[in-house]
Amino acid sequence: MTNLRLLPFLLLGVTLPTLGAEHSAPPVTPATSFPAVEVHQKEQVAIAVEPYETKEKQQLFNFHDYYKYGVMPVRLIITNNGDKPINLRDARILFETASGQRVQAAEPQDVERLMGNYDPRPMMGVPTPIPGIHFHHKNHNKQIEQDFDTFEYQALAVEPHTTRAGFLFYVLPGTSDPLKGADLYLYELRNADGQQLFPFQVPFNKYLKAKSAH
Repeated sequence: MTNLRLLPFLLLGVTLPTLGAEHSAPPVTPATSFPAVEVHQKEQVAIAVEPYETKEKQQLFNFHDYYKYGVMPVRLIITNNGDKPINLRDARILFETASGQRVQAAEPQDVERLMGNYDPRPMMGVPTPIPGIHFHHKNHNKQIEQDFDTFEYQALAVEPHTTRAGFLFYVLPGTSDPLKGADLYLYELRNADGQQLFPFQVPFNKYLKAKSAH
């Protein structure tokens, strides 16, 4: 794991890309505008998730075949409605499968490894903070590294009355329905006084239920 990014902000896009346009992030809206959300009223924080699990949704990215290799891009949206910042420097953000396995967010080389040496087993390991600075290496995939540079969640703090958003990428091959019964589990989030917030466990079933209703 490399050093954490130092930029406390996100590069925010304004529209979904059209043919020939530069790929950019979708508009940022409050977490409560998404179906898969958990709200902690006392702490005044809401966290939502939106998986990009289909080929159609993944047209947002430079690399369009994440689904083919069992990689799940998950958009994370964090809204701080309080008057003090929320610190994510030590945050752990894990994809918890229906069987209870917790998968840490991938680095670009984890995804690139699948391109040449496909391993159907999920990549498990010790939980780590938000992925860090990425270094280019031999035989790298420029499209994948551009996606991480442009879209990956980067904010180490969420300022008062602010929403921050970005993507985390999880390697989840070997299952045909990784979202059913799964959650995004977040802990080690802290307030301005250094106190831990209660963990967040956002169920992807909320997203699937809303999707099936349309």
